[in-house]
Amino acid sequence: MRQERNIARRITTALSSLIVTLFVVAIFTKCASTMTPTGGPKDTIPPVIVYMMPDNFTTNIDTLHPPKIYVEFDEYVQIKDLQKELYTSPAMKKQPKVVRRGRGIEITIVDTLRPDITYAINFGAAIRDNNEGNPLNAMRYVFSTGDTVDSMYMSGYTEDSYKADSVSRSFIYFFAKDSVETPRDWDSTMFKYTPQVIARAENNGIFIAQNLKPIEYRVYAFQDTNNNMTYEPSVDMIGFLDSTYNPAHMPDFTIWYDSLRHYPSAEPQLYFRMFTDRRFMRQTMSAHERLDAHKAMLYFSAEHPQVRSIEFDSIPGDNVLYDPQGAGRDTVALWFNMPAESLPDTIRGRITYLKHDSVGNLVPVTEKLRLAWKYVESKEERKEREEMEKAREKALRNGEEWEEPEKENPFKANIASSGEVNKDKHVDLSFDYPLITFDSTRITMRRMAEGDTVGTAVNFHFVHDTLNYRKYQLRANWEAGYKYELLIPSGVFGNVAQQQNDTIKATYTASDPAKYAIVNVKVVNTKPDARYILQLTNAQGKVQKQILDATAGNYKFEFVSPGDVMLRVVEDLNGNGKWDTGDMVLRRQPERSEIYKNEEGVETITTKENWEFDIEVAMDKLFAPITMESVVKMLNDREDERLKKVAKELEEKRKKEQQQGHSHGQGSSGMGLGGMGGGLGGLGGGMGGGLRSGTSSGMGGMGGVGGNTLRR
Repeated sequence: MRQERNIARRITTALSSLIVTLFVVAIFTKCASTMTPTGGPKDTIPPVIVYMMPDNFTTNIDTLHPPKIYVEFDEYVQIKDLQKELYTSPAMKKQPKVVRRGRGIEITIVDTLRPDITYAINFGAAIRDNNEGNPLNAMRYVFSTGDTVDSMYMSGYTEDSYKADSVSRSFIYFFAKDSVETPRDWDSTMFKYTPQVIARAENNGIFIAQNLKPIEYRVYAFQDTNNNMTYEPSVDMIGFLDSTYNPAHMPDFTIWYDSLRHYPSAEPQLYFRMFTDRRFMRQTMSAHERLDAHKAMLYFSAEHPQVRSIEFDSIPGDNVLYDPQGAGRDTVALWFNMPAESLPDTIRGRITYLKHDSVGNLVPVTEKLRLAWKYVESKEERKEREEMEKAREKALRNGEEWEEPEKENPFKANIASSGEVNKDKHVDLSFDYPLITFDSTRITMRRMAEGDTVGTAVNFHFVHDTLNYRKYQLRANWEAGYKYELLIPSGVFGNVAQQQNDTIKATYTASDPAKYAIVNVKVVNTKPDARYILQLTNAQGKVQKQILDATAGNYKFEFVSPGDVMLRVVEDLNGNGKWDTGDMVLRRQPERSEIYKNEEGVETITTKENWEFDIEVAMDKLFAPITMESVVKMLNDREDERLKKVAKELEEKRKKEQQQGHSHGQGSSGMGLGGMGGGLGGLGGGMGGGLRSGTSSGMGGMGGVGGNTLRR
């Protein structure tokens, strides 16, 4: 029974490939217009392939002397971003050379080919028409050095596991299961082996892998940041699957032509939760330097260095402040709390820390420190000094009394002189050097009603940032309708450079709650002992507010600016108050992060002034086990929402142009989009729109659904 099914799949797959080729050629032959009439709609049709030599899907290509390939189009073309767009599957050591020739392109294969291999040269969006630059997306030339062309298909979706949004243009690497080691304790596949088949996701995160064999594959996805087709930990996003997959045993899926994005799309069979891996770095102190009299920096190669001790020959230990910096705390600032004249030009000492040895063990080592710095007068300072000396000499010659100009106070404090404050937005203070004296008892703040000239003293307190020595926050019970006048007298702050502040005055206005929205979140159906992070983000996914350590109960986001927001929820499995990435080498998937959707599948929450919005989040539903059915539904919901926005934008544009007296022109341009969709539907329906198969159903179905101008 299985043998009969596989034979049927192969027959259907071969038929699908033929349909795809005929479908694409027919569409663009009937729909293409190489010349745009003067005053008519803009040409949006990409070039059309009219001739290939040798034919696409040619077999028995000579491995040592492959022929040159010529592809002719119905118009002159340009080649754009070939280095970025072109890739081969499997990868060739030397990329094919592609040049324009007449109305076509000539492809020269300069690599030695392997026997019995199906090759695909993928052009991405590199081929474009010469006038408008319309890309011929997803153009491929396929050939085989054996008797047959591998013809199985597989589809999938790549998603940012934290942002819960698609990852565009990721490469998908297929490794034959029998050609690689089976990962157990750790996975080195992406570092040791070459993939047999390569695919690339489109901008919507969907990929369609073609020319697969009916065998088990281990599959990985990564975003090639540096465009070198090599996975680089901590640079590229990566995604892996816990199982192997055989395209012959996968469920049916549908492929269609997305008439808005102008490339094929599909229902996914595979789902990648992508993340940025952290590369293993051997711990060592890579450099150290002294930036000024009071500040030195130690740089380590890995995060969170374990420093046992630091000693200096000429500075007591109590006069050195140890200040880890950076997200991974891999940089350490040393602050010397002494007058500049007491500090030598070169400070010598020793540091003891844990360093990786040759076998990867952390062992204590002691290394010497030599921190040299000498004051060098700048050009501006020299010019200012010389001008002052000339003025003093002139005054003395004229018998006038000389008084040296007051120098600018070098103490630097960063504090806003005005602005809004509320329970979520307090007053931030930061300094260029750590403070060693801070007399908060001398600071006053008064609450001022409108017309009040005296005000009322209010209580406040300072919170010292636990991750930055030089940051503080002034907090108070801010009441709407009042202003707050802050007075910080001179000498309240003193830093390690023996500098003190001048008088600082600031006035703040408490936010009016009526100008903001409130989002109430009710958390229900949680797992036992589970902890969650609730993040309110803007429409682009940037966190605006967050609540840590959430469990079942009610939570409130106040002072939410009007506009579109989303609610992201992180399943904080280890309760550390942050989303944890995955580890490909250890085969650990990242923590789940999901975007809340209402019953209609809409993610966006549109907030308004003086409105409250109530949301109930059922965690068992939001973090239900991931199935391909749930992924397809999620993508359909997102596509519906996207198309609604597109339709709304088009309608707004139409109304605007009608108001400007261009309704006739809009009607013409509108025909282009609808006409294109109609052409796809008519041709596809006539060429096998009802075709379905377990591995390649979509290629026949592509035309059938193409008749819908807006297709989810």
